[in-house]
Amino acid sequence: MTFLSEQYRLIVTIVVLLLFPVILKFSRRLLEKVTQGKIDPHRQLRAELLLKMITAMVLVCMLLVFWGIELRGLLVLGSSLFAMLGVALFAAWSLLSNLTSFLLMFIQNYCRVGNWVRIVDGANHVEGCIIEMGLMNVVLKSVDGNRVIYPNNLFVTRPVLVLNQEPSKPKTPTIKRVLGPKK
Repeated sequence: MTFLSEQYRLIVTIVVLLLFPVILKFSRRLLEKVTQGKIDPHRQLRAELLLKMITAMVLVCMLLVFWGIELRGLLVLGSSLFAMLGVALFAAWSLLSNLTSFLLMFIQNYCRVGNWVRIVDGANHVEGCIIEMGLMNVVLKSVDGNRVIYPNNLFVTRPVLVLNQEPSKPKTPTIKRVLGPKK
């Protein structure tokens, strides 16, 4: 009995490490129920990776508190993470804003790979079929066959029209060249 009372921190740490795969399996099942197969497998894998990271961070924080790390240190860490999240959400050109925008796109799930979209930016627009939704950008294939790489933070903040069908190719005006004076 004295062994258990002396080594309780180590025993609790081992129990938490053994529970980690069980918690991951439960969270993966919960994610599958929430999405109900509405997302492509690539985004599903990324979401599962994000769940693993969040679960691991929460368990590590709990173990640190259990091992006697002061809460003041965790509060400093938490406030630093909160400030970083604020930068990620509001600094339009930061890399973190692209990652945060990916999470927002994953949650809202309106635009999927294979959808034709028109991104309106003032008087201009970009049209294309979504062929990839990455952590940093969305790759569109235009009607002309060109690839357009659009940052996630702009994709989230600009109006996006999901088109029912492939848009028609824009007609290029024919330019008549006349040499000499006009008659």
